[in-house]
Amino acid sequence: MRIYIGFDDTDNLEADFGTGKVARRFASRVPAEAGIWGVVRQQLLVDPRIPYTSHNSSACMVLDLPDPSALDDLVRQAAEHIEAVSSPGSDPGLCIVREGDPVLAALMELGRSCTMRLVKQGEAVEAAGKAHLSGHGGTNDGIIGAAAAVGLTASGWSGRFIEYALLRSMPDPVTVSALEGKGMRVVSLDRDALFPRPEDVVHTKGWLRPRLWGSVAVLPVLPAGPGEWVTMGEKRNKS
Repeated sequence: MRIYIGFDDTDNLEADFGTGKVARRFASRVPAEAGIWGVVRQQLLVDPRIPYTSHNSSACMVLDLPDPSALDDLVRQAAEHIEAVSSPGSDPGLCIVREGDPVLAALMELGRSCTMRLVKQGEAVEAAGKAHLSGHGGTNDGIIGAAAAVGLTASGWSGRFIEYALLRSMPDPVTVSALEGKGMRVVSLDRDALFPRPEDVVHTKGWLRPRLWGSVAVLPVLPAGPGEWVTMGEKRNKS
């Protein structure tokens, strides 16, 4: 059974880490029998009327839970985790939905709305229906981003992976075959580029972040010379 776990922390500038790490660090509390497929960062609307720290993002952990009866315990563990690690003064929210739940269609629409306009808590509550949606401090506005993270990730066409197949341990440069061996599809976005060959190398700039496209991990690259490619995007500091 595939499970989507949305987190939103609305951290502050003095915090040691933000929503992405809140989601990633939940891995230590996931049941041993569960398999973590990935953690996806979702970008939401940046607007001065919305309280956020730097980029207004939320995150969704996707995992496979063999035993459906363990879901209630997973919800409890996630709630305890976000309350323990969220930044002081933040408005953390949590959303947990199983694959196939009818509410996912409404959450997908909510997620798209969160990238275009201001969304209210009531809209998130309505979209989540009977699925788990909870606030854990402050104004509880984090339920909006958490619900949006689930919807956008479940759509299969939004966000970038911040955890997937131990991507942080991959060397730089790395071969196309090594990336594809981990389930990452390497795709050239250059108009006239040839198809990346298994023996070609990809320069990641020390920041390997495949996108969630078509419900799979896709690494967009540009040509950097014969047999060489470079990833798009690079790390930005919190500001």
